[in-house]
Parts: sequence; structure tokens; C-alpha cells
Amino acid sequence: MRVVSDFPHRVERLDSVWIPMADGIRLHARLWLPEGAVDDPVPAIVEYIPYRLQDGSARRDAIHHYYFAGHGYASLRVDLRGSGNSEGVLKDEYLEQELADGEAILHWLDAQLWCNGRVGMIGISWGGFNGLQLAARRPPQLKAVVSVCSTDDRYADDVHYMGGCLLGDNISWASTMFAYNSMPPDPSVVGEAWREMWHQRLEGSGLWLATWLSHPHRDAYWKHGSICENFSRVQVPVLAASGWADGYSNAVKRLVQHLPDLCKGLIGPWSHKYPHLGEPGPAVGFLQECLRWWDQWLKEEDRGVDEDPAIRVWMQDSMPPTTTPGFRPGRWVAEPSWPSPHVAPWRLPLAPGRLVVDGKRRRDDDTRSVQSPLTCGLFAGKWCSYAAGPDLAHDQREEDGGALTFDSPPLEEALEIMGAPELELYVAANRPVAQLAVRLSDVAPDDKATRVTYGLLNLTHRGGHEVPSALEPGRHYRAKVQLNDVAQKFPRGHRLRLSLSTSYWPLAWPPPEPVRLTLSLEHSALILPVRPPRESDAGLTPFGVAEGASSIPTRRLEPGHHNWYVHRDLAEDRSTLEVINDNGRVRLEDSGIEVQMRSVETYESCADDFDSVRAKVSWHRSLKRDDWEVSTTTCTVLTSDIQEFHLHATLDAYEGEHRVFCHSWDYAIPRRLV
Repeated sequence: MRVVSDFPHRVERLDSVWIPMADGIRLHARLWLPEGAVDDPVPAIVEYIPYRLQDGSARRDAIHHYYFAGHGYASLRVDLRGSGNSEGVLKDEYLEQELADGEAILHWLDAQLWCNGRVGMIGISWGGFNGLQLAARRPPQLKAVVSVCSTDDRYADDVHYMGGCLLGDNISWASTMFAYNSMPPDPSVVGEAWREMWHQRLEGSGLWLATWLSHPHRDAYWKHGSICENFSRVQVPVLAASGWADGYSNAVKRLVQHLPDLCKGLIGPWSHKYPHLGEPGPAVGFLQECLRWWDQWLKEEDRGVDEDPAIRVWMQDSMPPTTTPGFRPGRWVAEPSWPSPHVAPWRLPLAPGRLVVDGKRRRDDDTRSVQSPLTCGLFAGKWCSYAAGPDLAHDQREEDGGALTFDSPPLEEALEIMGAPELELYVAANRPVAQLAVRLSDVAPDDKATRVTYGLLNLTHRGGHEVPSALEPGRHYRAKVQLNDVAQKFPRGHRLRLSLSTSYWPLAWPPPEPVRLTLSLEHSALILPVRPPRESDAGLTPFGVAEGASSIPTRRLEPGHHNWYVHRDLAEDRSTLEVINDNGRVRLEDSGIEVQMRSVETYESCADDFDSVRAKVSWHRSLKRDDWEVSTTTCTVLTSDIQEFHLHATLDAYEGEHRVFCHSWDYAIPRRLV
């Protein structure tokens, strides 16, 4: 990223801005204000998230918010109630209280002398979510939104469930927020009240994973905050962005489709990061695109945004399988609308071991069955890549040995797809609860297989996610599995491979028992969204170079360590995935705070014993300044049997070496067709 130091406006940073809520709680914010705004009020931009502006997201915040302020916007970063230095307790994601507080922030901005009452919201992940959610509430001050790596559908397309299957990232994410919520405010900001505020959080935040496990179907809990329930509520322009390695790319096309003339979409090759910080590369000048958006909708200047294509995506070139790609080869392509008239379905019927590309099926045995080993999925990577260690899928040959596979012949000419592939199938299971994982891979002439996209379906959800129903063993059902959206080029001479498995652990929690699925191939087919190359793509206006303001100075005191390890104990037939995410110890020079974070995740199973599946996530976090030192240790363990999930968690908090809080939780939660 190119660091910009020369801006049109001088900027003042106000480190402790307090925003009062109606119930007396105060939210803590940091404000970047362009010089002269009190005499000549300016539009405001808000980022509203729980990631501790003082010591968590401070480095990233400086890059973004100083940049916007330097271009004439008041840029405000607010910690949610109960996070960072804000008062109160944070009890879950996207609660009514959070959204009401968000509206109060917008009203507060409207009353400030330096704000002209026109406000935009920006955020990635959580901040992308609540930007959309607040837009659906129609506060009069909110004029535009930039939503990155977010979703319109909290049940079907979020970190918790996918196709009705419980995601491993659900446990990982719950444990991350468990650790975040355990940390205190900064006494240099809140004074002597810090300890009382800390204990309110320790005692009141709760164990969110228990709540999420208690809602395995699409009910009112998930519909709250899902703008897909009524897209028409959103009536302000939305710039939606994500990346193919991120977990939230599917939402971009739905937002473009259901918010016509309001939404512009951008999908790059990136993981869960802002596009100007995007990994894998290429990163792009996203902050310049945001400025165009803000100038158009907050300053009412014509920046040509209306002439931009409805959606612009990175058409990925083929590449060998790797868990840590630094750069993803490809090119930008664009469409004037979504769905696009330039994308057409190509139906590939299934035959034993092959995808039928010429429409001619032989008189082969029409059924095939599969019962995958429990370990099929150890090399699947993370549902949502954070580019933290090697968290993308490995060579798919590691998985295909436990799957039912169908290959095309070598392609006679290059093939490009854009959209969501879909599998239609006629399938029977020998158990009442069954899971199907579907993968599409690019197989090179040397047989290396790179996963292109995948999808999951809990077959009890074949008719929908609100009221699933158990399967009748032996009975065939029609079902569809929609794979994640993708834009991908398959070169001439490469093969397509469709892989089906009954397990995808630990990316998804396995079903209660081993399952054998039997497919009727005559009634099963893969449908690909084919988009032929278009000459107009070569004329797209190139993005600017990724740039931003300088970050805050830091000093590394202890090194970090990030990696994924697969352990196989052949004597015990035990398999373990170990994920280490250690940020080391870093000193933030402007505040003098030393920050340390380390997590270790382990996902294990023994042979094909489905009762042996176990996930454990441990976190250690500490803060230190001079003689003030605090730390917390959290541990979350999830196991299951055929009827229940068993959840155990512990939290310990320390001042120096003295433990000042200790609590444990134990839950038994019915599986309910999961």
C-alpha cells in the first residue's frame, strides 16, 4: 500500500469523544476532523464495531479515517456498547440495542457544529453488517453505505450455518468474541471506573455459542438483522465489496440483484480484508473508490458513479493448489446487471466417474454410493480465509480419496464461469440426518487439483431452512446444492472435477452418525454458469494503486507465529487439525499499550467414531502499560453425541499474577437435525 502524507485538508485527531445514549450509557469514539469544519460543516463517515479502537483496530483505523478526514470528511470510529472503552455490556451480535445505539450516533452527529447532517457508514464484517441493518431502518441522516465482507442473510450465508450445516467457524468466531468481551477498558481513558466496568463485562457478556447452537434453523433470531427479509427497506446507495477467498462473497451479487440502481458490487481475489489491504493480491485503490462514493452521495458531486458497471469481479486464472497464494492471477470483468444476460447455464449430467459434456450417456449402472471417512475435510481450509497462516484449501487429491468423483474429459477449449454452480441430485440416505459436501475443482494435466468452489447441504433442509424434516432411510429425494459464487477460468486441456462427500470436518460439524448416500445418476446433473470472454472487459477503467494514510507507530517486542498443522496418530487412528494464531507482543507507541494475543484451535476425531469429534479453542490476551497489567484466558470445548451438543467453557481474568475472576459454563443442547 502506498502511504499518502499530503492531503487537501489538515486533520485533527480527537482521541476521546463520548456519545451519550438515551439510557445514560456513553459510547467511546475517536474522531478525525478536517481543519475548519466547525465554521464550514462537512459530511461525516462512521465505522461502528466492537474491536477496541484504543488497542485493537487502531493501526487500521488510522489508515482509513485520517485518509477520509484529509479529503474533507469528519471520520468517526465508535466502539459498540460494552466493547473497548464504551460503557455497558455487549451480549450478542446485532441486537436491537446495538442498532438503536447506531441510530443515536447518527442523531448525535446531526447535532454537532462540524457536521452538516449527511452521514455515510463504512465497515468490514461486523461494520458491514450493521451498516446494511441501519440502512434498512431508514434514519434520515444516513445517505450512503460502504459494506465490505458482509451479508444480507444471517442464517444461510454467515459464519454460523451453511446449507443447514453447523460451521466450524461458528465455534472459532464465538471463541474469538468470548475473548474480546473479556477485556477491560483502559484506565487512562475511563479512570477509576475501569475495574467495575470490567467485572460487568466478565459477568454479563455470556457465552454466545450456546445461543447460536440453540437456533439451528432459520427462525426469528436469524431473520432479525437479515435485510434479505425485505430488501425494499434499504433506500440509500450501497457499495458492496468482498473477495473470492472470503466467506461473504455470495452476498455481493444478491445485493446488486435486489437493490437495482442503488448498489454497485466489487469482488476481488481477496480474503477477509479491505480491498486496499487485500490478500491474495492484487490489492486495489479502494479508498479512492470510497471517496468517489462519498463525494457522489454525501457531497452531491458528480463523480461518475452512476456510469460504473453494476458489478465488477476478478476472473481468476487457473493456478496450482496452494494454501497461501500471495497473488491470484486473473483479470477484471464487469456486468451491467445481475443476473447477467451474458451468463448461460451449461448442464452436465452425471455418469459413473464422469461429467457428460457431449450429452451422451452410456448404458452404465445408474446408481453410485459414497460413505466418506470422517477425516474428509482436514485439508479444506477455513470457511472464511483471514490470510492468517495457510488457511485456504490444499491439493484436493488429499480429499478425493474419500469422495465420489466425476471428471470431465480434458477441455478442448478454455471455459470461463461466473456465478453459482448448482448440483441437482436424486439421493437416498441410510440415516435420518445426512450431510453432503460438494466441491468443484480444476484438475491440471499433472493431476494437481485446485478447489474452485464448494457447497454444503444438510439434507434434512432440502425443502428449506425454517422447518427441516428427517429423511426416511432408503427413500430417494430430489435436492439442490448451490455452490459458492465464483469467477474462474479453466484452461484448455484441464479437467473439471465434481467431488461429493458425506463429511467435511472440521469446516462443518459432521452428522450424528456415519451416513451412506446413494445417488441416482440419471436424475443428477451439475449446472455451470458459463460466461464467454467479452472484448468490453479490456476497456474497463483500471483501479488506482492501493493507498492510505500512515498507520500509528508500533514496536514489536515478541515475534508472532501463524500456522496450520495436520497431526495423524496412526496407533490411535486419531486425526487433529491444529491452528495457531499468535500475534506476539506489540507496543502501540502513541498510547504506550503493549498488546498480546494468542489463540490455539484444535479439531480432532478418532477413526470413524462420530462421538469422538471435538473442537477446542483457547485464547490468551493481555494488555500492559507501566505497572498496569491485565490478562484473560478463555477456553471453549464442544463435543457431541447422537442427541446433543455438549458445550464447556471457562474464563479466567488476572491483574498481574492475581486471578480476580473465574467462571465456567456447561450446556447440553439438543441437536435438532444438525
